[in-house]
Amino acid sequence: MPAKSGKPPWRKPSPRKSGGGVSSKLSPELIEAARDRAAKAGRRYPNLIDNMWAAQRAKASRTREDSGS
Repeated sequence: MPAKSGKPPWRKPSPRKSGGGVSSKLSPELIEAARDRAAKAGRRYPNLIDNMWAAQRAKASRTREDSGS
């Protein structure tokens, strides 16, 4: 698990801007997962944290597929 930094995510600079990378869109399945997570938490719409959680899930599943596990 990565170490926590002192700043919340909404106070940090965008990694895309600082790293020069390109962001990717969430798939419809991941968008639905973020919406479900928000609904379970009592929110009407997903927030930044829900979207980051869904993007992390996508990254983890791609890593598992690449490693062959």
